[in-house]
Amino acid sequence: MADVAKLAGVSHQTVSRVLNGAPHVRPDTRDRVLAAIRELDYRPNSAARALVTRRSQTLGVVTFDSTLYGPASMLDGIERAARSAGYFVSVASLRSLDSRSVQEAVDRLRDQGVEGVVVIAPQTSAISAVAKLSSSVPVVAVGSGTQARVPLVSVDNRAGAEAATRHLLDLGHRTVHHLAGPAGWMESEDRQNGWRDALEAAGAEVPPAESGDWSARSGYEAGLRIARAEGVSAVFCANDHMALGLLRAFHEADRSIPRDISVVGFDDIPEAGYFTPPLTTVRQDFGELGRRALELLVAELAGGREAQPPVRISPEMVLRRSTGPAARG
Repeated sequence: MADVAKLAGVSHQTVSRVLNGAPHVRPDTRDRVLAAIRELDYRPNSAARALVTRRSQTLGVVTFDSTLYGPASMLDGIERAARSAGYFVSVASLRSLDSRSVQEAVDRLRDQGVEGVVVIAPQTSAISAVAKLSSSVPVVAVGSGTQARVPLVSVDNRAGAEAATRHLLDLGHRTVHHLAGPAGWMESEDRQNGWRDALEAAGAEVPPAESGDWSARSGYEAGLRIARAEGVSAVFCANDHMALGLLRAFHEADRSIPRDISVVGFDDIPEAGYFTPPLTTVRQDFGELGRRALELLVAELAGGREAQPPVRISPEMVLRRSTGPAARG
């Protein structure tokens, strides 16, 4: 920093003010300091700064070791929001979200000096683990459960499933079949409950749900079974990847979409608009989810650690060509 000050012809304190974004620095002075920083390839010593400020500007994220679109997009949204707020992110990726694994991950992140931790908790085991956490740093959970004793941010999966089911009922389908996600996932449970609620509210029959594992393969296998069933005119899939497999099975069975069967997915993955036909689905705003999670964590860092109600982010329907009016007769 002394070398930067000497090259720019300013004081050590002026260099510090420029680095910290202080407003009361003349533009030409700021430009000289920044030019000197670039010329000398100066990088502030974050460890030294942390010793002085007692702030590491680093947040920890505990996440499930998964390439699934939902958890991966949650992580991306959190990282983007953290960067915008001036924080670095340290990620602990786990294969199992049991209580011991989550606690050990949080402890490791604390050893790195993180100021707070976000736990991506898509499974019931993870919510249970978060509820049992013992930690002196603020913790925010991102998921669908309500049992955690920490601030929680989630997409309102139940409302999204209700909207998808009502959309199909409004098209004249007498009932809607459901391809659910795997047991133990909060998203799967919430979406199945939302589907059932919408059918019951409309006085429609609630058929038995099929189950998949979020993969296109499981959607294809379920689709082969559904294609052989009588009277199926509409299917709500718990995610877009399973909907992709379902569409493949229906095409092979010569079931036209949406003339014979309408299909709705959930997530709005980037490829959803390029399925055959383009998929009607429920979009989740993962950027907003990350921003709200970070807001809660920053509020806790500022001292607001009183109990806060869960934050629910509303999803939205995206209408494409995989849904249409029920066939007459």
